[in-house]
Amino acid sequence: MFGARCLLRILRSCSSAPCPRHNPAVRLSVRDALGAQNASGERVKVQGWIRSVRSQKEVLFLHVNDGSSLESLQVVGDSSFDSRELTFGCSLEVQGQLVKSPSKRQNVELKAEKIEVVGNCDAKAFPFKYKERHPLEYMRQYPHLRCRTNVLGAILRVRSEATAAIHSFFKDSGFVHIHTPIITSNDCEGAGELFQVEVMEGLFKTATVMVLSNCSEDVDLCHKFIAPGQKDILEHMLKNNFLIISYTEAVEILKQSSQIFTFTPEWGVDLHAEHEKYLVKHCGNIPVFVINYPLELKPFYMRDNEDGPQQTVAAVDLLVPGVGELFGGSLREERYHFLAQRLARSGLTEAYQWYLDLRRFGSVPHGGFGMGFERYLQCILGIQNIKDVIPFPRFTHSCLL
Repeated sequence: MFGARCLLRILRSCSSAPCPRHNPAVRLSVRDALGAQNASGERVKVQGWIRSVRSQKEVLFLHVNDGSSLESLQVVGDSSFDSRELTFGCSLEVQGQLVKSPSKRQNVELKAEKIEVVGNCDAKAFPFKYKERHPLEYMRQYPHLRCRTNVLGAILRVRSEATAAIHSFFKDSGFVHIHTPIITSNDCEGAGELFQVEVMEGLFKTATVMVLSNCSEDVDLCHKFIAPGQKDILEHMLKNNFLIISYTEAVEILKQSSQIFTFTPEWGVDLHAEHEKYLVKHCGNIPVFVINYPLELKPFYMRDNEDGPQQTVAAVDLLVPGVGELFGGSLREERYHFLAQRLARSGLTEAYQWYLDLRRFGSVPHGGFGMGFERYLQCILGIQNIKDVIPFPRFTHSCLL
């Protein structure tokens, strides 16, 4: 009862005279804080992990990063905030005033009014050390923590931007995004968009330009420390039209090569990664479309070219420098009798009767392609091992998560 009466008096006093209030702190990401224009003491709240701690006699400097940008936000506080809990790797929340920085190294800094450690971190036991550049192979041992490093953070931001760029390309081109069922479990691209070679090239170039524009610092980090020279290779790809050769021409190029391959190139045999990479180099490190593959190498739904004894289908692979195959696609067999014959030869007629129905009732010429998304990231960043562009890779003897 006493507490209720006190609360009532407080409410009455506040109704007759305004209670002093601080403006609530606006929560910002590090990226948004760094991008603030004309910072003049706005009260903000930033959450993240400590990247560095520097304590002077009267001033404490922290660099805080939340994964939203490569650059960290400098936090400045008086020495009273110094604590043993403020260590490299710990998570914290900082409230204070966002002000213009007197330093030329950054435009703004956060003048701390409150610093709260959310999660402690034993810096000695933490597998990543301050100012130490760890090899990608080492970081691979800690898939649950490596996203806190500059390199993996940059790769993940590029990955996110690339995903958005690809969706944006198709949306702007008038396509509708749907989730389709898988036709077969092992040999289907699993794509449903109208197939055109121009679409593949347009997708690659449009998405890449968008990623380079929106994630320039992250891409530059990878090019500088992981893949020197990749920037020039990427620019070379973007400024040239992609080349087109047939599978038959590709096999002849490989046969005439002086390079010794692990797998001998022969017509009717699938191309291996060593062949694909050689073909791209042979074409001047310009991406190359290989078209018209042998019928026997491809799934039943690819369109028969009706080209005599060789028997090829209207299939295409896009090969790019350093990676090999990036895109794979084909025209689909829209002619009922051709498709029915191939299914009968394979003993699949009953299982794929529904697929035949699509040809019986208003069939149209169409095609589809698929892109290896992780391979795309390898291509634009110059990352050699695909495990390093996957957030949580699983492979032999390593299935931690």
